[in-house]
Parts: sequence; C-alpha cells; structure tokens
Amino acid sequence: MTPLPRSTPSAQQVDAGGVLALLDALDAAGTEMHSLMVLRHGHVVAEGWWAPYTAERRHLLYSLSKSFTSTAAGFAVAEGLLDLDDTVLSHFPELDAEVTDPRSRAMRVRHVAAMASGHTGETLQRAVAVDPVDVVRGFLLTPPEAEPGTVFAYNQPCTFTLGRIVQRRSGHRLTEYLRPRLLDPLGIGEVGWLRHGEDDMGFTGLHARTEDIARLGQLYLQRGRWDGVQLLDEEWVADATRAHVSNEREPNPDWQQGYGFQFWMSRHGYRGDGAYGQFCLVLPEQDAVVATTAATEDMQTVLDAVWAHLLPALGAHPDADAETELAQRLQQLRLDPVAVGSGPAAPDATPRELTVVDADDRTPPGLTAVTVQAGEELVRLTLHQRTSRLEVGAAPGDWLVGEAAGRQGPVPVAASAGWPQAGTLQVEVAFLETPHRLVVTCSEADGTATARWRTVPLHQGELDTLRCPD
Repeated sequence: MTPLPRSTPSAQQVDAGGVLALLDALDAAGTEMHSLMVLRHGHVVAEGWWAPYTAERRHLLYSLSKSFTSTAAGFAVAEGLLDLDDTVLSHFPELDAEVTDPRSRAMRVRHVAAMASGHTGETLQRAVAVDPVDVVRGFLLTPPEAEPGTVFAYNQPCTFTLGRIVQRRSGHRLTEYLRPRLLDPLGIGEVGWLRHGEDDMGFTGLHARTEDIARLGQLYLQRGRWDGVQLLDEEWVADATRAHVSNEREPNPDWQQGYGFQFWMSRHGYRGDGAYGQFCLVLPEQDAVVATTAATEDMQTVLDAVWAHLLPALGAHPDADAETELAQRLQQLRLDPVAVGSGPAAPDATPRELTVVDADDRTPPGLTAVTVQAGEELVRLTLHQRTSRLEVGAAPGDWLVGEAAGRQGPVPVAASAGWPQAGTLQVEVAFLETPHRLVVTCSEADGTATARWRTVPLHQGELDTLRCPD
C-alpha cells in the first residue's frame, strides 16, 4: 500500500496550534480517542494513535461502513446494475406476491439510500422479528407509516437492503465488489466485514485502518477522482453528499443538517460516521479531510471540538513553535493504563475462579465467572462466557499487547492491571480491533467479580468474536 503523501502543517497552511488545541479539548472532555488523521490539499499534516492502538491496526467502523456501501451502490449505478428509480421490490421478485402494502411496493432504491423509506423509526428489530434470516423480507413486510421519500428515519434495514441489492446484482459480496473498483485503486489493504448469512452486513461491521477512512474521504473531496482517474462518477458524489430529506428533528446540531446517500450533512461539510466516534469528515471549503477512531458516547463533543479548534486552523498563519510541539505530542499519545496501586497482597501461583455478580446491561451476556492468577509482573485472566472462554495476559501499571486465546481464534487485545485498594484487583481489556474496553473488578475477599463495558458493543455476542473477521 502506497502511503498518502505526508507534509508539515505549515507547508499546507495549517496552524499546528489549532491541532494542539483540538487535542487539549478532547483530553479536557475525557474523550477516549484511538486515532486522528488530518489531511489538507491531499497531504497528511497530522496523525497520531493513542497507544496501545496503532496505525496498522484495523478498527471496527460501525455505521461509517454505510458510506462504503453507498460507494458500492455508486459503482453499481454507473455499471447499469441498478437504477435509483428502480423499486426495491423489483430486485426481489420472489417477494412480489407477499408484499402487498402500497407504500412498501412504491419504495425506490433512492429512498433506502437516503434513509427515507417512509418508516418513521428504526425497523431492524421489527424486521428481524418477522424474518430473522431474510432481513429484506422482514423489512418489506413492515409497512411504512408515511409515503417513501417524505420523512427521514435512521433505519438499518435501509442500508442492509441497498447493500443486498448490490451484492445480488453483482454476484459478489461488498468487499469483493469494491476490491477492484475502490479498495485497490485507493491503496486500501486488507479489510474485514461482518456478515449476515452470506452477505456483508452493509450497515455496520466493516473493519479498516484510519488511513483507509481518510482515503475514502479524499476520494469524495476530489469528486471521485484518484491519481488523475475518474473512479467514481462525479454526479454520484454530488448526489450522495447533498441533503435529500430533512432531519431537523434529530437531537444534536450536526445531525440536523440533512442526509444524503449514507452520508450526514454537517454544519461544515459532510461526513460518514459510526457509533462511538468513528468519523470521516470531508470539508470542501477547506480542502481538508479528518479521520478519527474513538470510544465515546458523546460524538457531538468531538465535532464541536473540531469546529472550535481545528477548523480555524485550516488556512491560518502557521506557528513554527507549535509545529514542533505538535510533532512531539502526536508521538506521545497514550491511553492511561490502570495504576498499580497497592499491589498484590502476596504472591500466589494458584488460579482462583470468581463468580461474576451484579450483572447489568453493560456486562457481556453469558459471562458467569473469571479465573485470576495475579503476580507482581503479570496477571492472567480467563473470562468464562457460556461455553467459551477467553484467556488474557495483563501488565500491572502498563498495557500488555497480545492475542487472547479464544475458541474462534486469537483476539487482538491490550490489557492492564492494578490494585485500586488492598484486596481488589482491576483489569481493563481493550479489544484492539473495536472501540470497546471491558473493566473487570475482582474482590479477593468474597470470591466475586464484576465486568462492565465502557462502551457497549452493538453486536453483542461471544467475546472472542470482537475481532476483524477473516
């Protein structure tokens, strides 16, 4: 993979002080960032990963996956595999006799692309309740409350259906279809996409690197051109990145600016975004792209910080002293490990099995026990979940990066341990290909433990599935 061109902030008329102010604001807000990459005039001018996260690590993008699905639809339209004015039902003729609701029958491809199916809310649970195997069938058998094209509702089956149409018409999964058209031309290496049945999920589940996110944003910023070649139709780019239906009733200001074809309009530019702070911000007026991965439940705070501190720095007078400070700061980014604290009560080579108690909606489902073997230099933790178990090594006062042994294969993790008080062991396990960190607190006195996510995985399942799929 040929890296994107690198440059200094000052060479691209970026004030490094604004990037520093952005980092300060995110720190002050307590936002857990995993990566940041800023491009201007096609050059990377700032980039950093909060250790133990690294540049080469793929990261779950959640709904930022939708923008890649939209791009696949753009290629399919250009190749004549589908038309935006096709009815959705025309691509699923086997359902024609079952789908009788006139609004469902009238729903067009452009409506699902724009989250304007006519439904007034999320339909995923309802669609799966109708048909857990064929989500498109469940979706089309869930009648819209309004005419398609008239209302906005963020609705996962819309994107799933769009992706399913592309996969059905092309005969390839989304990753396979995008490889020669998008991924290889942009220099995007191996990615992974979670599947539903034989299909890539489309609305979520893509794992890619931060630079891959930036490359997609740069392609759209360049109106579909890459290395002098028009890869993606310029008309599709324009159509995908303009508002098609009002979403002014959404709760946060950057979610009220309109919605395109699987892209959100922002107060500045437009973006793809995914849960917990996975962002691809495209800023045409500033000729800039910002890519982030993170683990925050307050995504608006990230955007507010970008608008307040980074936006004014794009095109501002450079500060040479700040540039030196920024380079050092970006090299030293790090998530705080667990403090060592009081240390283990006494060396004990005997593993102890503790019962998980006080389970709630932040506890991994089916997690019943943890086995702990705590030493001064290494803590071994085994998480018992239903019929599987995950074995993790943690470093007291530091991050130990490795691969946890799981039933479905190795899981990339980093784990840190400490004793906040005598007799209490805390272990934090970061699942490095996701935004998620599990905090396990063990009470040696009563033989119990609690386990809670800092951010809850939206794909709840076995812990050993929290990795990039093969």
